Amino acid sequence: MAGDYYKILGVERNASDADIKKAYRKLAMKYHPDRNQGDKKAEERFKEMSEAYAVLSSKEKRQQYDTFGAEGFNQRFSQEDIFRGFDLNSIFKDFGFGGSFNSGDLFGKMFGGTAGGGPGSFGGFPGGGFSFNNMNSHSCGSGGCGSKKSPDRTSELSITLEEAFHGTEKRVTIRREGLGTEDVTVKIPPGIDTGKKLKLKGKGQSSMQGLPPGDLYIKITVRDHPLFKRDGDDLYLDSEIKFSEAALGTSIDVQTMDETKRLRIKPGTQNNGKIRLKGFGMPHFQGAGRGDLYVRISVNVPKNLTDKQMELVTELADQGL
Repeated sequence: MAGDYYKILGVERNASDADIKKAYRKLAMKYHPDRNQGDKKAEERFKEMSEAYAVLSSKEKRQQYDTFGAEGFNQRFSQEDIFRGFDLNSIFKDFGFGGSFNSGDLFGKMFGGTAGGGPGSFGGFPGGGFSFNNMNSHSCGSGGCGSKKSPDRTSELSITLEEAFHGTEKRVTIRREGLGTEDVTVKIPPGIDTGKKLKLKGKGQSSMQGLPPGDLYIKITVRDHPLFKRDGDDLYLDSEIKFSEAALGTSIDVQTMDETKRLRIKPGTQNNGKIRLKGFGMPHFQGAGRGDLYVRISVNVPKNLTDKQMELVTELADQGL
């Protein structure tokens, strides 16, 4: 489930256990599905706030959530992990609801557990028809919440600009519930950029209720390069020349991503001028061709001149230069 658990319950991050319990009780009274028959928005609100309470009411889970944040927490904890030991039946009795609410075997339907909070159980109520299926975005496949498979998961991978340019393969270690860890190979296509996700089918969370495993999405981050700056598929490179070279013209060698290119500097080139090298940028992701490379020219004006240089520059100034 995307979102901030604290904001979902409407409490501060330093809220006490009592404050969290009070906030959940108030929301449960308002959004419980038995009080909002047929209201899908209320049902979804009840689902997300119950997940938030399941985490924040547990000292261990709350500590993990505060340490890793929402995204990191959901990478480490499956839905089954989140609701393990969470017994709504006793919670609502503690709130004074008694048996008036009829929420069904909530977790039994989702994870195959039994009602009542006993050993191996995830809690719930006898009877009723309300289900926590598709409680959060992690329980939905890439085709939507109607897909019949276990939850997907997301992992992050950092690569260099050179690896993004040429394409590469990376080994990633993932945690599989009940199966320990597994090393998987991720093929990085040329031209990939930060924020892109690669799908590894069947490498998500493990099967629940006999469902096939979900998929693993690798979110890519391309690290900054010491020389090249990237803007989409275009690259920018800074190169410095002397004042005399800018005035008279020259030729310089510039390093592209895959070769050294001889570049002609025209006479009268201005400071911060850009020279375009067409097709020397990044490959188009999953497409033909490449972006461009722009060489930004910086004219170096010396801070200290020798007596001879001072004399020559003075002569140039006398000539109106």
